[in-house]
Amino acid sequence: MGKMTNWSQYNKALINRGSLTFWIDEQAIRSWCCSEQHGCRGRGYIYSDVAIETALVVKGVCNLSLRALEAFTPSVFQLMDVPLTLQAIAALVNVPRP
Repeated sequence: MGKMTNWSQYNKALINRGSLTFWIDEQAIRSWCCSEQHGCRGRGYIYSDVAIETALVVKGVCNLSLRALEAFTPSVFQLMDVPLTLQAIAALVNVPRP
């Protein structure tokens, strides 16, 4: 490897390595909340499978606990100015769906 000559570019590259970008398309936003009923007594589902899968992917990629995920995801939505919520994901993930 040669001698580093462009230190400002190298420094920017090191900073950008820690950059995190989220992109949520309009279809995912529209289908975030579950619109179908499960047909049983009790409260229906709040979040769609897409929402739960997305949250679990973020959890795995960022190596977060479920409680940390509950705090992290709404803060990302707030920064993105996206009108979505994700609350009580720990309870949703542990409940098997039919």
